[in-house]
Amino acid sequence: MLDAIAHNLRVVKGVAQGCKVLAVVKADGYGHGIVPISLKLQTEGVDGFGVALAEEGLELRGAGIDRAILVLNGIHGGAHRDVIASGLTPVLYEISEAAAFHAVAGGRPIDVHLKVDTGMGRLGVPVANLAEFLTDLRSFPSIRIAGLMTHLSTADADPDFVAVQLASFAHADGLVRRYGHDPVVRHAANSAALFRHPEAHFDWVRPGIALYGYPGADSIDAPLRPAMRWRTELIRIRMLEPGESAGYGRTFRATRQMRLATIPLGYGDGLLRSASNRAEVLIGGRRCPVVGNVSMDLTTVDVSTVPDVALGDEVLLLGEQNGESLDARDLARATGTIPYEILTNVSRRVPRVYLNG
Repeated sequence: MLDAIAHNLRVVKGVAQGCKVLAVVKADGYGHGIVPISLKLQTEGVDGFGVALAEEGLELRGAGIDRAILVLNGIHGGAHRDVIASGLTPVLYEISEAAAFHAVAGGRPIDVHLKVDTGMGRLGVPVANLAEFLTDLRSFPSIRIAGLMTHLSTADADPDFVAVQLASFAHADGLVRRYGHDPVVRHAANSAALFRHPEAHFDWVRPGIALYGYPGADSIDAPLRPAMRWRTELIRIRMLEPGESAGYGRTFRATRQMRLATIPLGYGDGLLRSASNRAEVLIGGRRCPVVGNVSMDLTTVDVSTVPDVALGDEVLLLGEQNGESLDARDLARATGTIPYEILTNVSRRVPRVYLNG
């Protein structure tokens, strides 16, 4: 697993062509475990980390991460002193947050990255309001714009709108500089933009899912390696007769005699309930369908095609087994979602084991 993370970072660096790499490790490292993943990335020479929340950044500092940590979603809940004391870099987009940091700065400069909204419509100063924001920012001289950023909403699908966003970003960059600021770094590229839009690389790139083995769009061909292998084992095997059902709601009824197995894993562990009667797992290198509704702790699968199946046999939800493989894209297609949700949904009650080699 950790070797896959290191490999994926090398792929990212090769594509980034000299840009610094800010590894996005929010949401518990996309479900992989924020601390072990970040320590591996730091060892492999990543330039910095992106987290969603101050709490995630503080956890990394406590674990020995000494690289730059950018708090992508801004600072909430009054953590401004802790952010400054821990050397985290806040993303700024509300003038009230500038006031809050200025109030605790004690006359010291506070480096921030200013986020502008060029079309994502979530966080960021709308470019149309940027001049007013920069005028108001003059009231808080402790705030120093060290970076300028935006987020691309269609890097995986619509290059024309990417061009619109980048043109808006260029306008914002010029306006920020006319107001006397000199951001030393600019960044916009997520994983999909890393591979598809070199014009968006600027000074930093911000790969997230690419580091975990997925390029950000199914149509992107990149030599990445999925880092997560998700396994469990069989805990019960029984025969199901024609007409008998499996699971809550009786959504599956056997039309023939079949061998049914139960695994100790359900939506409480992160297997989406929408996998019911739709997804597959690997047992003995064979694809076995999920039958019946996924419940909180248990799921049933059809093992009729697996010879010599036995209690304790490995069941694989993600990874390779006997020459066959399943990855988060397979499970996402079966459940009508995206690989991001599959990975980040794996709950903390699923034990993580970190392997090199």
